Order: sequence, then C-alpha cells, then structure tokens
Amino acid sequence: MGKNALKFADFSRKDLLILIWPLLIEQLLSVAMGFVDMLMVSGVGDEAVSAVGLVDSLNNLLIQLFAALAGGGAVVCSQYLGRKDRDNAKKAAGQLYFIIILASSLIALSMIIFNRPILSLIFGSIDESVMTYCIHYLLITSMSFPFLGIYNAGSALFRAQGNSIVSMQAGLVMNIMNVVGNALLIYVFNMEVIGAALATLIGRVVASLFVSIRLRRNKGELSVKHIRDLKPEKQMIKRILAIGIPSGVENSMFQIGKLILSSLVSSLGTVSIAANAVANSISGIANIPGSTISLAMMPVVGRLVGAGKRNAARYYGKLLTGIAFVGLFITNITLFFTIPYIVPAFGLSNESAMITINVIRWFNVFSIGFWGFSFTLPNALRAGGDAKFTMIVSTISMWAFRVVLSYIFVLVFNMGLLGIWLGMFIDWIFRSICFIIRFHSGKWLYRKVI
Repeated sequence: MGKNALKFADFSRKDLLILIWPLLIEQLLSVAMGFVDMLMVSGVGDEAVSAVGLVDSLNNLLIQLFAALAGGGAVVCSQYLGRKDRDNAKKAAGQLYFIIILASSLIALSMIIFNRPILSLIFGSIDESVMTYCIHYLLITSMSFPFLGIYNAGSALFRAQGNSIVSMQAGLVMNIMNVVGNALLIYVFNMEVIGAALATLIGRVVASLFVSIRLRRNKGELSVKHIRDLKPEKQMIKRILAIGIPSGVENSMFQIGKLILSSLVSSLGTVSIAANAVANSISGIANIPGSTISLAMMPVVGRLVGAGKRNAARYYGKLLTGIAFVGLFITNITLFFTIPYIVPAFGLSNESAMITINVIRWFNVFSIGFWGFSFTLPNALRAGGDAKFTMIVSTISMWAFRVVLSYIFVLVFNMGLLGIWLGMFIDWIFRSICFIIRFHSGKWLYRKVI
C-alpha cells in the first residue's frame, strides 16, 4: 500500500492510519480556523462576536452545499476506482470541478448583491451595530466561496485516491494565512470584523491554488490538468448529482433549520447570541474525531462497494464508526472538565460565559452517545449510494424535532438557549435510531451509482 493511493479493496491497519491521521490534523485545523476567528474577534466586543456567529450560521449552509457536491463527486470517483475504471474516474473528477465552480460562483454573486435583504430576512430585527458587522463580514466572506468550492473539490478528489495528506497540507496553508492575517488586520491595522473576513478570504484563495496545482501535477489515479477536462458531460454530471443533490438538500435543510433557530436565538438578546456563537465554536472541538472518520468513510466504503465487496463494506463501516465513538468519548470527556478554563479566553460577560459552559456540558453528554450514529455512520450509507434515505431522515428529523421542539422549549417552557440545544439532542437520537436500522438492513449496499 503506497501513501498516495488505496490500491486494494481491503485495508490494513496501516492503510487506515495513513488515510486517517492527515484527516485528523485537517479537521483540527478546520476547527481551529473558526475558533481563532471567534477568539480574535471577541476582543472587539459582544456585537462583533454576535455578527460573526450569525453570518457563519449562514455561511455554513453554503459551505455544506459545496461539501455535499464534493462528496458526491468523491463517491462516484471512489466507486470507479474500486472497479478499476480509471478513465471514468478521471472524467468524474473534471465534472466535479465544473459543477462546484459554477455553483459556488452563482451563490457568491447572489450573496454579494443581496447581502442586506438576505440578512434581514433570516435574522429579522437585530441591533444596527450588529447588522453593520454582519454586512461587512458576509460581503467579504462571500467572495471566498468559489475558492472554497475549489478547495473542497480538490481535497475530496485526493481523499478518494486515499491521499489525505494534500488536503491536510492545504488546510495547514489556509489556517496559517488566516491566523497571520487575523493578527495583522485585527490587532495591527484595527480592522475588526473586516480584518477577520479578509484573512479568511486570503486563506481560502491560497488553499484553492495550492490544491489545484497539486491536482494538476498529480500522477496518481485522478487529476484535472486542462480546461477541457471541465467540458460538461451530461451522464457523468447526473451520476455526481445523484449523490450530491440529495446530500446538498439534506445539508441545506439542516442549515436552513439552524438559520431559523439563529433567528430564535437572536430574539433572546445579545447575551444569548454571543453564548451560542462561542458554544458552537467550542463544540466543534469535541466533534473532531467523528468528523475525521466521516471523511475517511467515503473513500473506504465507496471503493469496497465499487469493487462489489459488500461484506467488507459493512465491516469497515462498523469499524470506522467504532473508532469515531472512541475518539468522541475522549474529546467530550476532556471538554466537559476543561470548559470552565476555556470560556474566559473569549472575554464574554459573566452571564454569557455561564450559559456557554452549561450548554457545552449538556452537549458533551449527548455527543458521546449519539453524534457518531447521527453523522459518521450515514456517510457509509452515502458511500454506498443511499443518499436519498439519509436526506429524507435528516430533513424530517431536523424540522420535526430540532426546529419545532426548540420553539416549544423556548416559547412555552422558557428554557432559553438550552432549550434550542435540547431540541438538537433529540434530533440526534431520532437520526441515530433510523441510521442504525438502515445500516443493519443492508439495503444501502445495493444502490446503483455507476
């Protein structure tokens, strides 16, 4: 087994380690970017923290869409590689780039032109100082979407080959640029939220160039070397979208639900908005092991399904989910006991800090038992082509439990911010039950993708 490709349909411990450890570092870096942004912006005040938190909830909707499209391309490429069909795998790589560049550019243009109406529609009436910060942050970060899309596509293609080192390196470059940019633009040039947004833009531009250059020079199984590789091919685009659209709808519905809840959070006042933003940033740390294994699940299970090794696909789906649970236990237990020492770094008011600590500890308890089944396991189903099932379950669960129950907990039972998070935990429980049943049924192993 070489470092740059998964050459066989079955994987040794060494194979999995070579794939997983760069993904773990990449996820650490990804969480670090949001964490550092929030930490550095916190010095500007609660209004700035609130603005970044609100806009990031919108940005995450779009980011998840790019990730879904990239994931659809990765599944198609992985299954072709498992079948030893390199020609079609390379065609799929070019079509993924075409789809994601087109989609991200159109979305970026929409956000730039209609930023204030969109913000007003989603978040309703918020303090004008917070709205000003939101507009500045959204306008600049929207410019980064095409570059972020390219970065996601290139990283997904390298992971499909079993080479997760390149996406890790790109993440490292992006985060270094972001941290240095934050330090200079926020603290030296006093550019506040605009400085944080510009640093994010610069980091994503550099990362997209890095991963695209590496993909063009790649001598492995997948590469995008010429503009003609992006020429649209209807059948290949349909195969990618067959996975990407359901995943995109799922992620979009998920993020739209979160945006609606952001509006509910905003009605609780600046203290709760700031606490929610910081809690979201910190909670990402606890999810790193699960997110890492979610990324590893796609190329591993996708290759096995493409090779027709269904029993092996089921085995590795269980194995990787188990690994995720061990990691989630370690990170959540650690965060549960250390959270009182982390929150003060954000400079929140005492009331915001106490709310944040309480919410995170509840999060830790439920994350240990249900996060892996809710978000890691379904990637095995998607890798097998069962994206419609995960879309249906996730959409129903998001709206029936997370959204509706959150409003009941807040408006009827006056539970404040914790009520919104409790709605999320119940959503996890329902997802877990559905995905466990689906996985053990084996129906996901017989969905035609290629």
